[in-house]
Amino acid sequence: MSQTDARPATLPDPRRWKALIFIGLAQLMVVLDATIVNIALPSAQRDLGISDGNRQWVITAYALAFGGLLLFGGRIADLWGRKRTFIVGLTGFALASALGGAAVNTAMLLGSRALQGVFGALLAPAALSLLAVTFTEAKERAKAFGIYGAIAGGGGAIGLILGGFLTEYMNWRWTFFVNIPFAVVAATGAVLVIREPAEGRNRNKLDIPGVVLVTTGLVSLVYGFTRAESSGWTAGSTLGLFAAAVVLLTAFALVERRVKAPLLPLRVVLNRNRGGVYLSLGMAVIGMFGLFLFLTYYLQVVRGYSPVLTGVAFLPMVAGMITGSTQIGARLMTRVPARFLMAPGFLTASVGMFLLTHIGLDTSYPALILPGLILMGLGMGTAFMPAMSLATHGVQPRDAGVASAMVNTSQQVGGAIGTALLNTIAASANTTWLTSHAAALHTAATPAAAKALQFQGMVHGFTTAIWISFGILVAAATVAFTFINAGHPGATGAGSDSGTAKADEVPVLVH
Repeated sequence: MSQTDARPATLPDPRRWKALIFIGLAQLMVVLDATIVNIALPSAQRDLGISDGNRQWVITAYALAFGGLLLFGGRIADLWGRKRTFIVGLTGFALASALGGAAVNTAMLLGSRALQGVFGALLAPAALSLLAVTFTEAKERAKAFGIYGAIAGGGGAIGLILGGFLTEYMNWRWTFFVNIPFAVVAATGAVLVIREPAEGRNRNKLDIPGVVLVTTGLVSLVYGFTRAESSGWTAGSTLGLFAAAVVLLTAFALVERRVKAPLLPLRVVLNRNRGGVYLSLGMAVIGMFGLFLFLTYYLQVVRGYSPVLTGVAFLPMVAGMITGSTQIGARLMTRVPARFLMAPGFLTASVGMFLLTHIGLDTSYPALILPGLILMGLGMGTAFMPAMSLATHGVQPRDAGVASAMVNTSQQVGGAIGTALLNTIAASANTTWLTSHAAALHTAATPAAAKALQFQGMVHGFTTAIWISFGILVAAATVAFTFINAGHPGATGAGSDSGTAKADEVPVLVH
């Protein structure tokens, strides 16, 4: 690390706002990549001859590698240094994206997606922990996390828009190649602008047993939900994967209590406020991923929207997220306790979700879908920003990387679980509806009438799953209000690991 990096912690970095540009750009690349490929998938499948059985792996390979390795990536950031990990993650992500864009067969594409997940697991926690150690003053931190929260919340929808445009007007390969300029600009800015406080390193040896147990445990959990979608919840393979996940993650918790330098210090997650953030955020993301999935299919398949028009239809939600994050969350975060932003935010989003449970074959976009999306965006934007700030507020510098990784882990695991869980519910409800209307299908007067009945079954499946998403968002609001009791940033003990507890003590999950 250079001499300029070792500046006193009491002096704010004069280039911190420029650094935020490049940190935000990297985060945008990672977040939008979770959805940008979705719209391009049918084209890639036709071009490369990917089988129906293997096409899900284009999405799952990324989610498995990303979700399974995030804690490892956060610990590497603490060990190597966040700036170095950030640059390595950007470089690797760009190379993996180039490989995906140049793929000539299924194996090459799936391999590139897994590599994107690996380097994303380095990049995402490094980006968030850099933000956490760069902005320490309460008002500046609120503004910085407001911008970051808007990017994190809106990036998925931006991915749908960009994916639709690139697929329709260029080629599916550009959904991979587009990451390269993002990465080059962000890496160049990181080298020239970003500075990391020298005192924040954690140079303890890597907890190899912890790495193995948590990675295999999270992969088993995510893969179990993925298998449930195709094989069923009671299949032996599905139950075996869930059982393995329970055993591995329980063993991980026991190991972390005993080792000298744990991968995930229990003080990070057993803090009442951070634990509440991780749990409520993960639950909320389950509902969000369901919305993206079902509305995309509804607009394109049922309503006949083009990929580009589908992406544009999500723009009001992006605008709502940006407004909620920067104009509501950021302005109130230094004045209002986090739970009074997060709980109402999740409830507002649930009202938007409630509206979307009423979609039908000929639902008006301006009358129903538009207000639903705006409320979703406003609510999630308001909740995301204080959640991300509180998740890293008051954490010991040596734990900043792993605390940041837990934010991303809760979102990635929640997203993977949400996709599999809600898709299975929707498919089951669709099948049940079609079975109960089998006679009407057989006696339909015209092919158009039969197709309309099939679409009705599909919409019934979507609305059933969206009702579940509504309930999950209400539960997320309840968790946020019940668990999180920190005052606004700057208040004594607001989410801090210090105070009455000694540095190495584990704060319990109650105050």
